[in-house]
Order: sequence, then structure tokens, then C-alpha cells
Amino acid sequence: MHRPVARTLPLLAVVAALVSTGAAPPSAAGSPAPPAKVPVAAGYGGAVASVDADASAVGIDVLRSGGNAVDAAVATAAALGVTEPYSAGIGGGGYLVYYDATSRRVHTIDGRETAPASATDTLFQENGVPIPFAEGQTSGLGVGVPGTPATWTGALDAWGTRPLRQLLRPAEKLARDGFTVDSTFRAQTELNEARFRDFPDTSKLFLPGGALPVVGSTFKNPDLADTYAELARKGTGALYRGPIADEIVRTVRKPPVDPAATRIVRSGDLTTRDLRAYATKRQDPTRVGYRGLDVYGMAPSSSGGTTVGEALNILERTDLARLSETQYLHRFIEASRISFADRGRWVGDPAAVNVPTRELLSQRFADSRACLIKPDRTLTSPLAPGDPRSPVPCATTGQAAPTTYEGENTTHLTVADRWGNVVSYTLTIESTGGSAITVPGRGFLLNNELTDFSFALAAPGVPDPNLPGPGKRPRSSMSPTIVLEDGRPVLAVGSPGGATIITTVLQTLIGHLDRGLPLVDAIAAPRASQRNQATTELEPGLWNSPLRASLEALGQGFRQNPEIGAATGVQRLPDGRWLAAAETTRRGGGSAMVVHPHGRP
Repeated sequence: MHRPVARTLPLLAVVAALVSTGAAPPSAAGSPAPPAKVPVAAGYGGAVASVDADASAVGIDVLRSGGNAVDAAVATAAALGVTEPYSAGIGGGGYLVYYDATSRRVHTIDGRETAPASATDTLFQENGVPIPFAEGQTSGLGVGVPGTPATWTGALDAWGTRPLRQLLRPAEKLARDGFTVDSTFRAQTELNEARFRDFPDTSKLFLPGGALPVVGSTFKNPDLADTYAELARKGTGALYRGPIADEIVRTVRKPPVDPAATRIVRSGDLTTRDLRAYATKRQDPTRVGYRGLDVYGMAPSSSGGTTVGEALNILERTDLARLSETQYLHRFIEASRISFADRGRWVGDPAAVNVPTRELLSQRFADSRACLIKPDRTLTSPLAPGDPRSPVPCATTGQAAPTTYEGENTTHLTVADRWGNVVSYTLTIESTGGSAITVPGRGFLLNNELTDFSFALAAPGVPDPNLPGPGKRPRSSMSPTIVLEDGRPVLAVGSPGGATIITTVLQTLIGHLDRGLPLVDAIAAPRASQRNQATTELEPGLWNSPLRASLEALGQGFRQNPEIGAATGVQRLPDGRWLAAAETTRRGGGSAMVVHPHGRP
């Protein structure tokens, strides 16, 4: 088994690493300018990578003042709830993976949203027919019990060093004072404009004066600032019982729709009892060995850890470093296709269905599936699953089922501290803009996470572990990942993007570990995403490349996607420095920062 190839920083990384990551200089008008966005930074004292410079700066300030990686992750996530309100916030949920440097152990928190106790497998059906996805998305029906606030408390109680009230202050101030609107925020608002206008509270907040926010203007959210202040005083339990909980339930059960709106907006059946009953789950991570490394991810209810892990196991028998670019991408696409076929059949909420997690991650099962891959031809999707409980080489079991739709918006942050603790944290409100329903007077959007359930059986007679059920967590593709070598962190990575999260994380890992790309370049590389579908999505960098024709000659089929994912990562360098890496262009570019970019303090 060969070791990871040596990696060096390209010119982009060297230049960016020299950029100061402290407070931004004053603008010409004398007011603080927003922090500059750089996609990569290296230095000592810890690192933060997120999609947003204000949020990354909040995390860096926590690290600089002596907080640890968990403290910084919570503070950064709270800030993203202000600046990335269409992707994350206290109305949503997520998954947190944590490496503890003292014990050298990896822990996880499942903070996924849950369905109401009244939910059945026909939650999204009327007269036996699934309702249109859009009517589930923009509704109270799609809203699950939020898990993000409970995740913050659970992480801080277990591993943090700072109180929540202290860590919420920067986000509260950011919401009250405002942040600078960029083109991505405006574009995402425009994407949701029609939905937002149908909810007066949402329209008032995100379409100030009835118009789209202007790039360069300051966007303020005093209602969210007040909500954060209340959670700081009372703890996150205030969202699950008391006035905030009552307001969430009232909003879900009777969505505050503009009387002039023509949109069909269904009510949900969330109750205060559902909120009081919510609990996060502390559970073991998934783990697979790959090239002498240990790759840890999120176990079900997320499918990220099992699907990334199975694909890595499938690929491990092949020396990806020596393959041509065409064969490398062909193998990646086929491994993704196979692992998604198995995901669709076997992965759901383990509290409700039997998920053979250990068997899905066995090398024996992966080997039985890897032999399906041929260098000169392409598998056909939808591909039937294998049976991890009783693997048969090159065999499939049962009927194939198509991959169901998942919303593509989420956000991811990665943090490392001076002691070597690492957090990889993906959080979401599902679709861009979530349900589009703002809790009146509270300043945050509610999720539409329950639309991650299958609305009905994907195919007649094909078992589906992801149908709705009482208190059930919908299957997720979020894939926060931490990689260790000899018990110490090598890198952490994750991404938004719905089901494309899995392929984004997988492609980033093998691009870095097998193909020798520096982490920032592995993140920036043009992406492909195959999810057991008839065609594979390609970003323009591959669509317009000669590689597309060479892959088509093997039988691969493609469709274009202008942008897949928006990853961030951190990496421990051989000299003891941390490197933070984010997108160079996707979603307007990400923000990588370190505490001491110019040397040890």
C-alpha cells in the first residue's frame, strides 16, 4: 500500500499565505471594511476555512483569544447564520465531526432535523400521489425540528472551553451592525425572490424596501440579533421550549402567507412536544483505511460516511496516481455510481430501519463491487445494488432504484486549533432559502429538510429506507470528513451541494491523496458528479475539455452543471503549520484564514 505522495504549495498558495488574516484595514470612509477573501492561508496557531470572510474572521478571533476548535466552529457557524442565511442558521441542522487531540479519537454529533411524531410514509402524498416537490419545499409540511442550536450546545458541553453566550456575541453584533452584500448574496436572493414575496416577514427582511439588496450595501438583521441575544441569556433550550418554540410551531402550522399570493402553501403538523423531544445523537464515526490513512466520516442518518467510504474502498485496489487522466476520472465516476446504488437501497435513519453500516464499509463488499468496473466500458444506471450482508463478486441484487432529488444548498466550515483539535462541520436549511418561511420577529428561515425524504417509493417493489416516519431523520449526503495518519490529523474537508457533496468530498480526497494536488487545487479542480443516474454532471472545466470526448468514447454520458459544491478544508503541514483552503471561484470564492500567518507568535 503506497503512502500519499509529497505535496508542495503552488504559487497561489504561497502568495495567499502571506496575506494578513487579522482585522481588515479601515475603508476610505473610516468604517471597517469587510475582511478580504483569500482561498488559502498557512501559518501557526490554528486555521478556519468557510465560504464567508466575516464568519472565518469570527472563528479566527476565537482561536486567537485562546478558544479551541469547537468554540471557534460554533462561533463561525453562528456568524454564517447571519451572512449565509439561505444556507444555514438556527432553523436548520447538520453534522459535526470532531478530532480530540488529547485522546486521539474522532467523535460525531448527528444534529439532523426530525419529522413530527405524526409523520407517516405518506407525508408528501395526496390521494396516493406524491405532491409536486415545489409544494413540499415551500410549506410547513417540509419543516423538521431544527437541530443546529442543540448541536452547538452538545458540542460545547462535551468539548468546548467557552460559554455559548460569549461565542454568540460576534454573530449578534454582525447581525445588528450588518455585513456587506456581495454578488452571491444578491443572486441567491434573486433566485428566491418569487417565494420570498409570498411571505410578508421574509419579504420585509430579505427584500428591503421591496427590492433586491444592492451589492455593496449593508444588510442588517436586528430580529436575528435579538434572537441570538435571547439564546445567549437562556441557552439554546429556549428554541425548543418557551416563546420561540411556540412561535416556530405557530408558523409551521399556519404559515404566514401574503393574502394576495396564489402559491399553494401547505401547513405542517409540528407540535411543541416535537420540539421538546428533540435530541442530538452522539455516535461513532464511520472509518475506512485508505493508502495507510484512516478516513473518518459521518455515520447514518447521513449517507456521507458510508458512501464516500465504500467508494474509497472500491478505488483502493487501483493505483490512481499512475492512471491517465481519462482512466482516473472513469474509475472515480464508476465507483461513485456503484456506491450510490448501494446507498439508495441500504441507508436511512438507523433508528427506524436496519442499516448494515459495518458491512457497507467492509473491504470484502467493496471488492465484490469493484470487479464491475471495466477500463473500456461504462456501467448503466440505474445500477442495481449489491448485498453487503452476503457479498457475491460482480453480482447485483434486486431491482435498481433511481436517486431521488436533494436540494443543493448547505455550507461547510473546517477549523483546527493550536493544540491539534479539528472540527469538520456541515450545516444546512436544505434548499437555497430553505422553506422561504421566516419566523415572524425572529430573523431566521425555517428549513425544508423533510423534503430529503422520498415522497414515495422510487420504484414499485423496491425497498426504500428513506420514506418519512414519526420522529425520523431524513437521509442526508452531508460528508464532513477527517483524515488521520498514525492517530494524528492530516486533513479535514467537507462541502455543500446536496447529493453532490459525496462526490465533491470523494474527488477532493483522491485529487489530493492520489493525484498529488495541493489541497487548494484539489478543491478548485473542475468536478464531475455521478449519482447512479443515466448521465454524469460536469462542470464547464471538464465539459469543455478534451477529456469529455475520451470519456464518451468509453460510453460515459454527461450533462452540464455550472457549479458543483463549495468545499473547504484544513491540512496539517509537515513543519507543524496549519493550512486552510477554500474555493477560488465557486460561490464567489471562500475564505481561508490562520491565526499567525507570518510565523509563530
